Amino acid sequence: MSSHPPFGQQSGGQENSLVRNAPGVPSIRNVNWGGLKTLYVKEVRRFFKVQLQTIWAPAITTLLYLVIFTVALGGRGEVHLGGSMVAFADFVAPGLIVMGMLNNAFANASFSLLVGKIQGTIVDYLMPPLSTAELLAALTGGAVTRAFLVGLTVWLAMALWPGVHVAPAHPIAVLWFGLLGSIFLALVGVLTSIWAEKFDHAAAVTNFVVAPLTLLSGTFYSVDRLSPVFQAISHANPFFYIISGFRYGFLGIADSPVALGSAVVLALDIALGILCYTLLRRGWRLKN
Repeated sequence: MSSHPPFGQQSGGQENSLVRNAPGVPSIRNVNWGGLKTLYVKEVRRFFKVQLQTIWAPAITTLLYLVIFTVALGGRGEVHLGGSMVAFADFVAPGLIVMGMLNNAFANASFSLLVGKIQGTIVDYLMPPLSTAELLAALTGGAVTRAFLVGLTVWLAMALWPGVHVAPAHPIAVLWFGLLGSIFLALVGVLTSIWAEKFDHAAAVTNFVVAPLTLLSGTFYSVDRLSPVFQAISHANPFFYIISGFRYGFLGIADSPVALGSAVVLALDIALGILCYTLLRRGWRLKN
């Protein structure tokens, strides 16, 4: 009585060349670059379709802050920074640029998963053959892209504004702290979208966490002028290190050690990345 080899195998024990993988065995064993690129492009196209609202409106709003302050001071204000006196317009411009970047990185990242949960389309994020790291990277990448587009738009507008000097003294520091800050707020946004159940929850984080920490981080003033107690409080604010390092990239002067600020924000990015990865992998508040 002759026995036939199992389906998909030849008599010599070799697998049939037409059968690539056994059932249940994943065929993508490394990074799914195609899927990662597709989700990233989807996130970018989503905010780019309404660029008047997501890029140009924030840029104009940020520029209005500069116009109001420079007009109110008549171009005569100066700020003491790192032992030097800096024109107020030159001092506040970098802070406004990175503030716009941070706010928009958070807004973009906090929207994606949240709208999926509200509309019942969260399965579009969870079902594709993407690993948790790839999903997190695409969401973060889309938010960082929007942040840099807003920052570039604001910088170009300020470069054309009379009486403001925004030529970078250390371009690498500008890019580095802009990247660290954008990733930080993007991860906070992802964390918010995982936790939130409705848009009111995300708005609460914006109004009671992101906005106060941004405004109280030395954007419009130098912390050197504060009392020791408030200086200590400011140094506990991660936004302070982002803005201080970003301002150093333009002025070459900072009110905190640049290396320390870089290490603090980088450590926070890594910690938040691990937290978001863990929650996404477990499907917390996503699969229920």
